[in-house]
Amino acid sequence: MSHGVRKRFASPVGLRRSGSAIASVSVRPHKNKFFALLALFFAVAPCPLRRLCAQSLAPRAYVITPLHWNAVVLTSSFYDGGANFNGTIPITGASGIYNVPIFSYYHSFSFFGRSANFTGSLPYGVGTFQGSVLGAHKQVYRSGLLDADFRLSVNLLGGPAMPLGQFAKWKQKTLLGVSLKVIAPTGQYDPTKLVNWGINRWAFKPEVGYSRRWGRWLVDGYAGVWLYTINEASYSMPTPEPQTESPIGSFEGHLSYDIGKNPRFWASLDGNFWFGGATGFKGTTNPATKQTSSRIGGTVSIPATKHQSIKISYSDGTYIRFGGNYQNVSVAWQYAWFGWPK
Repeated sequence: MSHGVRKRFASPVGLRRSGSAIASVSVRPHKNKFFALLALFFAVAPCPLRRLCAQSLAPRAYVITPLHWNAVVLTSSFYDGGANFNGTIPITGASGIYNVPIFSYYHSFSFFGRSANFTGSLPYGVGTFQGSVLGAHKQVYRSGLLDADFRLSVNLLGGPAMPLGQFAKWKQKTLLGVSLKVIAPTGQYDPTKLVNWGINRWAFKPEVGYSRRWGRWLVDGYAGVWLYTINEASYSMPTPEPQTESPIGSFEGHLSYDIGKNPRFWASLDGNFWFGGATGFKGTTNPATKQTSSRIGGTVSIPATKHQSIKISYSDGTYIRFGGNYQNVSVAWQYAWFGWPK
């Protein structure tokens, strides 16, 4: 890069569930070249908690439960992944290893006679990100809260709101539902740092979900789109700048099978595909940040006691154009009960 020339690089404003968050970084020659390359490395570093966003894999998300069903879920998700720059910049060995514990609460209720439910989750991230930039190995450690997320789901077809006694006699056939996921900007964020757990913007995902049962087999399919507000203070030099992100479309599918007679004992094959998410700076969109990727994985749910169950899942990237190039192993413990505590 010659003197007097300014070049814009993609740079992260956060590590998040919907794909790599990218901003535009204005850098000066020589002195800031290293930092610009480091910014680009973290722009495509693996991002946590894809389970709730464009990269999520959530089987049986639209299967209904009886009225006033509650569950507390403790999840530990481990991520290990790298970044592929296609030889365009001198960064090698770019990778991240991090763990995200998540506390979630689920409650079902009646919404104009239809089965509905609400889920709220609070994640915390701990991890290290590293890479060799211009021959020098660099590493950064982060520990802090990620953005809180919330989901409201309502059944439209095949799933009326039912008390426990009626639900026990009900047999699922075809279910059709809608949901709205919201990510609130409550996570750790500092616009002067390249790597953040929070995204510093609101995100919304309306989605349509389909579920069909044939005996012990269950097929799920979802289609949705992520919409983002402006990040008013994305990382940029010398001062933070506003950054936009285009919508991300997502498709998700699952084929699961009940093992034995207990409906809580099942296994599924999971896959998804997402596209979009190009970021913009001062009205200019950077097409290099457009995501077009997919993941495949598997999930097993194992009942432990009457109220408790364990869920284990694994996923890996299949086709990766930008973002999502990581492996994920998650273990979740769930405690469920009916009604409110007395």
